[in-house]
Amino acid sequence: MSDSHIPLPERLRPRDLTQIIGQEHLLGEQAPLRQMIDQGHLPSIIFWGPPGVGKTTIALLLAQAVDRPFISLSALNTGVKELREIIAEGGDLLTPVVFIDEIHRFNKSQQDALLNAVEKGKITLIGATTENPSFEVNSALLSRCQVYSLNALSAESIQSLLTQALQNDSFLQERHILIEEFDALIQFAAGDARKALNLLDLIASTFEPDMENIITNAIVVKVAQQNIARYDKSGEQHYDLVSAFIKSIRGSDPDATLYWMARMLKGGEDPVFIARRMLIAASEDIGNSNPNALLLAGECFRSVQAVGMPECRIILGQCAVYLATSAKSNSTYLAINKAMELADKTSNLPVPLHLRNAPTKLMKEQGYGVDYLYPHNYPEHFVMQEYLPPELKGTKLYESARNKREVEAERLQQRRWQQQQQQ
Repeated sequence: MSDSHIPLPERLRPRDLTQIIGQEHLLGEQAPLRQMIDQGHLPSIIFWGPPGVGKTTIALLLAQAVDRPFISLSALNTGVKELREIIAEGGDLLTPVVFIDEIHRFNKSQQDALLNAVEKGKITLIGATTENPSFEVNSALLSRCQVYSLNALSAESIQSLLTQALQNDSFLQERHILIEEFDALIQFAAGDARKALNLLDLIASTFEPDMENIITNAIVVKVAQQNIARYDKSGEQHYDLVSAFIKSIRGSDPDATLYWMARMLKGGEDPVFIARRMLIAASEDIGNSNPNALLLAGECFRSVQAVGMPECRIILGQCAVYLATSAKSNSTYLAINKAMELADKTSNLPVPLHLRNAPTKLMKEQGYGVDYLYPHNYPEHFVMQEYLPPELKGTKLYESARNKREVEAERLQQRRWQQQQQQ
């Protein structure tokens, strides 16, 4: 494979800790990681920081600096069985450095397996996470690791990174590129070195070699908007897949629902995010046509957090098929939106006196709670009375959908309206 076919971030991956840009607070002359390496010491570590700031690269270079074997795993596709096998094999090596990307996606049993290995010195763990480890890594494991925060790259660091890329990469050198304006590159990168380099590589691929090529903000915006999915997996493609997934549930197509879910999982989407979206769909698109959908989606959400990948794909699939094949209704979704809009316009209206509590004598004297009719004292636990402010009398926010469950539940609504019309 020619160098031009290797992604630019990989072609320019630092070969030494001194080449890391933007993490001087950890790797500077007197910084903690630098001092540890100078002493030949490497403890178990959790790196916490946004994507594209060097977590994986630093972990690899730390292992190399202390001359230890390096094993790289992803929490997305490593189960407990595989984890235990790797740990057992590592016992035959000089204590290996086991790097686990997205460690926050490991469930409790997976983290417990790591805990035992760390405690017994079978491995040196380096975990990477974009989530706060205080919430996502169990306390026993966390207490045995040093936690270091990595920063998003500053505008100056991104500019320095891009300048070095032009100077050091042969493919870019052939295109004689001059970056005239850095603003758009820095904005699209958003502190992420990988995004910055991928975008530069993408732009350079549109240039002819052995010509003078100038990068301006306008060129960056044009190329980025046309090809955003190629250099930013969390960008437009992410939202397109989620949109297709939700619309497939809403459209009652279980096959398409499973397909788009699989695409998201294969692309590295957080399964908790998918479960969260199904929680919303269970209420927004199914609602009271099948209240069990929300219960199942809630249990799915909790189970996914407990189990993690790869096993939680089964739970996600079960819930997704149930939602897709369920009866549909958005009546409560529309009703709460109307209510929110009405509340914005009428927030000055007082609560009618008969609906107010009267915990004190003074409140009772002022008429709080007077004339309130307790529904349980009446036949069928229903009595006609007004619950809205007088100014909103007759307002109807909820319109039941034409499905069996909501039609049956509409009986008291119809009775209330009939009595209201007679008054």
